Formats: sequence, C-alpha cells, structure tokens
Amino acid sequence: MSHKPLRLIFAGTPEFAGAHLDYLLGCDGLDVVAVYTQPDRPAGRGKKLTASPVKQLAQEHQLSVHQPQSLKSPEAQQQLAALQPDVMVVVAYGLILPQAVLAIPVHGCINVHASLLPRWRGAAPIQRAIEAGDGETGITIMQMDSGLDTGDMLHKVTCPIGETETAGQLHDRLLELGGPALHDVLQQIQTGQLIPQPQDSSLSTYADKITKAEARLDWQDGADELARKCRAFNPFPIAFFELEDKNVRVWKAQVSDGATAGTHRPGEIVSSDKNGIVIACGEGQLCLQELQMPGKKPMAVAALLNASRKQFAPGLVLA
Repeated sequence: MSHKPLRLIFAGTPEFAGAHLDYLLGCDGLDVVAVYTQPDRPAGRGKKLTASPVKQLAQEHQLSVHQPQSLKSPEAQQQLAALQPDVMVVVAYGLILPQAVLAIPVHGCINVHASLLPRWRGAAPIQRAIEAGDGETGITIMQMDSGLDTGDMLHKVTCPIGETETAGQLHDRLLELGGPALHDVLQQIQTGQLIPQPQDSSLSTYADKITKAEARLDWQDGADELARKCRAFNPFPIAFFELEDKNVRVWKAQVSDGATAGTHRPGEIVSSDKNGIVIACGEGQLCLQELQMPGKKPMAVAALLNASRKQFAPGLVLA
C-alpha cells in the first residue's frame, strides 16, 4: 500500500543537522517543503557572514530556506503554519520552539537527540557521556514537548563508547546512526505504527553546555578523570594546562600504564621521553601524548621534546 508523501519541515543548523537533512533528501516518501535554520553568523578571521551547513545544503537542493530570529512572534508562526506540514524534524536547531509551534504540524515535532534518553538531556550529551565514563550512548528520536528533551521516546539506537574515543569521533559515529533511525520513525508515522514511550524523569541527567574554563586540567583530579576530560573536550574546546603563564592544549592523553613508584606532587612531571610526558595526578599518573604549544600546531610529544625538552624536565611542577 502506497502512502501520500509526508510534508516535512526540517529545522537544524550545524553539520550534525546537515547530515540528517542530506540523508532524508535521499529517502522516498518525503516532501521537504521548507528548511529552517539559524540566521547567518560572522565566522573566520574576517568575521564574514556565513551560512550554516544546513542552509548551504538546502540551497544546493533549491529548497525554501527560512531564518527567523525567533519563532515566538505571531508572524513567524503564521508563516510556518502556511506551509501545512505533516511533521517538523528538529536536529540541533538552536531556537526554542514555543507550544504554538509544536502544535502546528499534524504529527507534531520530532527531535534527534545524541544520547539514550532520559540520560543526558541538554546541550552537550556526547561530551558529558565521555566525561562521565559511560560505557554506551546512542541516538533517541523523541516527540518534542514544551520541556527540555522530556518528550516521549519514539526510537532508540545504542552504540558503545570506545575506551580511547574522542567526542569528535563519537559524534561522527552517532551521525551515521541518526539518519536511518529518523527515517524509520517517519515511516512509522506514515503507517500509523508508532508506539511512544514516556521517559522516566527520575533517571534523567543534564548535559550542561561546555565552557572553555572547565577545560582546564586540575592535577589534583585523578588521572582517569583527566583522561576522559581530554577525550570529551576534543575537538572543542580542547583540554589545557598552564605553562609559563600560557595555555598548552592537550589533544591526546591516556592514563599511564607504568606509573612510576615514589611520592610525587600533583602536577609534577614524572618522566618525559618519546613515549609521552607523564604527570602525577591526585590519583594515578597521566601520560600526555599530543600537545599544542601557544601559536603552534598540535604535535606528538616525541617531536615536541626536540625543541622544548627543558620546559618538560622531570621534577618540574605544572600549575
């Protein structure tokens, strides 16, 4: 039995959202009648107004693009309602959808969220899952309501988190899972087979937005915690420590396998050689493997020590 194509509005802004739109454009049975995305923002050294990845993709496919500053005005809501959508797909859009907007599409608004809800509601679920040491995460397709990631769950896909995986790497793997999961839900909407499941809010955790300040490494923390932070904050904002009043960024680090015996102060450089710079922590030792000195490109420690060996001499204590 054939079904009438779904009239779909897509709302999203960054690359993660663009990949989902691209996937949907290759699916049958969907009619993307409009794309909503954030207004163009200044970017790059010249601060030139730059279109979002979603807008760029939409323009490549000659789709109608809307960029309201807000969806709270009656005018913006009337414009959206005039499109007569069956469903609105929201992926990292960045604007709040008022209740009046949520009620416009026939089947409401659905959202792609990069966690296994109700764990990690909020802005940074990928980073917080790694930082907390979670063993798995995934994608949840959710029916949106007026709360923050509190709506009924429509579909879940689970994936493990690798022991050395960065937020950037996990982002890319989740991106591959999101498109097919979203398409499955849209097909179920067409066939009337959806079975929404309420979230258990007692199990919820909140994924605060990442700040640059919290990326600073505190050597009083345990090596396990610091290693997770380095992975969670890669590729943004990148964990760092201070050396001679300047920030050194840590692109790669892991807990040291062969912790050196003896008493070392947190922040003390225990050893530095081609295998890494080992730093004593509040518990255990952290091996720094790839660093970025101020004004330089990231480089492996083996190459870095050729020019900066004195700055990382054993016995020195980092702030």
